[in-house]
Amino acid sequence: MTHELEPVLSRIAEALERLAPLPARTPDFAAARLFRHDPAGGVFHPAPDYPLPLAALVGVDRQRDRFVENLRRFAAALPYNHALLWGVRGTGKSSLAKAAFCHVAAKTPSLKLVEVDRDQVTALPALFDALRGRRERFVVLCDDLSFEEGAAAAKALKSALEGGVSGPPANVLFVATSNRRHLMPRSHGEKGGHGEDKGLIAAAEDAEEEVSVSDRFGLWIGFPPMDQPTYLAAVAGYAQRYGLETPDLERRALQWAQLRGGRSGRVAWQFIRDLAGELGKPLPL
Repeated sequence: MTHELEPVLSRIAEALERLAPLPARTPDFAAARLFRHDPAGGVFHPAPDYPLPLAALVGVDRQRDRFVENLRRFAAALPYNHALLWGVRGTGKSSLAKAAFCHVAAKTPSLKLVEVDRDQVTALPALFDALRGRRERFVVLCDDLSFEEGAAAAKALKSALEGGVSGPPANVLFVATSNRRHLMPRSHGEKGGHGEDKGLIAAAEDAEEEVSVSDRFGLWIGFPPMDQPTYLAAVAGYAQRYGLETPDLERRALQWAQLRGGRSGRVAWQFIRDLAGELGKPLPL
């Protein structure tokens, strides 16, 4: 009887083996300085360095100096704060975070950046635990963070930043960029995930959960709208850096901003890309 069951048991064992999750691969953080994290497989995908130098960012001197100082303290294992970069879209929050990281990491080989998707915030506690105790120091960056799905993601982020009974990892600096200081969606109301009425008390509790997350960031850096002189200075700085010459640079830059409906560092860079293409000049991005 046992002999007859052996083929069946063997097939069952093989099927279970195929269904079992693959063992997590040991990350090779020596392969790059920037990584994208895939929580599904626990994989860290290496990415190329951010090509825009820190010196190319114009109009964010105060924000740059404050962020770089905090980053240098973290790299030197000195006291630091998790950072929230907030403000209107296109003002250079994400560019500053990545360019500043590459600037500081050039002199600190153990410094690594891991980018996580905002839709995967619930996986942050597990990520922080995976990074805890490693010899490298990690900047974990979440771009355009907000809590569209309610309090569950907010609770996960608070858990990651507080670290439970063991405390947050000493080798992790969390950086988030957001268009909103309190990370809440503009449409935040009293509806549940499927449109049902949650009631005033439940809605207020969810709102309090989400707003309280921003209190876990010790460093808030604001990015106000860009005025015209700063916008033109950004355009001129990019044009000079990449050797782009045209006699009517300011007039064309203002027309471009008018067509786009506003001024920002992003709009300035998009204008420079268009001008570089017209003049047949290559750019790093």
